[in-house]
Amino acid sequence: MSDLLAIGASGVRAYQGALATTSDNIANAGTVGYVRRTPTLREVVSSGAVNGETHAGVALGLVDRAADAFRSNAVRTSSAELSRSKTGMVWLDRIEQTLDGSQLSARMGDFFNAAQSLAANPAAPAPRAVMLEQASAVAAAFRSTGASLDAAEAEIATSAQGAANELTGQAAALAKINGALGKSGGRPSPALLDERDRILESMSAMVDVSVSFDAAGRATVKAGTAGGPTLVTGDQAATVGVSLNGQGAIQFHLSLNGEAAVIPAQGGTLAGIVDGAQQVAASRASLDDLATDFAEAVNAVQAGGQDLNGASGTAMFGAASAATMTMTLTDGAQIAASTPGAGKQGNGNLAMLAAVRKSGGFEDRLTTLQSATGAAIAAKRNVIDAQGSIHENAVAARDSVSGVNLDEEAVNLLKFQQAYQASARVIQVARETLDTIFQIR
Repeated sequence: MSDLLAIGASGVRAYQGALATTSDNIANAGTVGYVRRTPTLREVVSSGAVNGETHAGVALGLVDRAADAFRSNAVRTSSAELSRSKTGMVWLDRIEQTLDGSQLSARMGDFFNAAQSLAANPAAPAPRAVMLEQASAVAAAFRSTGASLDAAEAEIATSAQGAANELTGQAAALAKINGALGKSGGRPSPALLDERDRILESMSAMVDVSVSFDAAGRATVKAGTAGGPTLVTGDQAATVGVSLNGQGAIQFHLSLNGEAAVIPAQGGTLAGIVDGAQQVAASRASLDDLATDFAEAVNAVQAGGQDLNGASGTAMFGAASAATMTMTLTDGAQIAASTPGAGKQGNGNLAMLAAVRKSGGFEDRLTTLQSATGAAIAAKRNVIDAQGSIHENAVAARDSVSGVNLDEEAVNLLKFQQAYQASARVIQVARETLDTIFQIR
């Protein structure tokens, strides 16, 4: 009877644990990053019986996590690719809004059209005032566009530092989890492993990573490929930093145990920020070239003509860059409409300005820059759509293995409940039998 009691008690204990695990699955069906647990039951066998062994019931073994390392890696890889594209898209959108927002192309067109109107009556003050006003509007449009790109560069730098800090925090959190896993004695808590995997997925959204695990479940994380610099090893985590050069380029680096290395970011937010910085810097350089070429061409025409007072023309614009462009003329009479000696009614120099408009192609150059940005955005959207589908499929494939199926858990719950009740009934039967024996006289 003692064996019967022991067997029943072992069943109660084992199925109580199985019920707890199943209940945990059901309660966490909607928890992000939760991996389904599967209770494993094993027969308890001891020696000493006539036939060499005696059955002593059942025991709850290790609780298995339904994790798939390959599918989890696919999620991390697709997450890094998608995050890079989405982050880069933010800055492409910003460039497009900047180039279109100040209506620079229209302002340049209005300026050249005002010069044509002045050519019809070069001595009249009204068209000179209009042209002066349009010149001021062009300078303001260049300044506004340049300042917006400068602001975008500053925001990228801020975003880069924020991303570096976030990745540093994630690395430190993973190192802490690794430390706890190292103390688990080979029986790591499923909750710790879930948290480890959640952090790894978050890190992969920041930068592409290569991950390996030791027997205790501790993760070693390399930035980029398996030969990349180490972000996390054991309970040690790197510190991530960022540096910028004068041309607007951004580079991320890390430091671990006194050794520094560049992060070769090919995925994640970090790579998207690097892409965005390059795109903004290239757009700003193109805009600066356009601004200086425009100012120099108009100033050259001015210098070759004569103003309304008979004096040689002076520079109309000052521009070291788009963001610093200013209009230096303050009086419409200073517009050099005529060629030298042609008098107040001369307009030959304005014809030179019309020729410069055509040869310089200023409006066309801006249109080309805008069109290139628009084409890049369209291409990036297609890439994001494709990468989004790949990532969704990777997540679905992982979750088909590791996610909680409530129908299956309901079946398991009923099965373990019945086994628990049956084990309790075994104990009851053993007690009743013992009571019967004791009552025999």
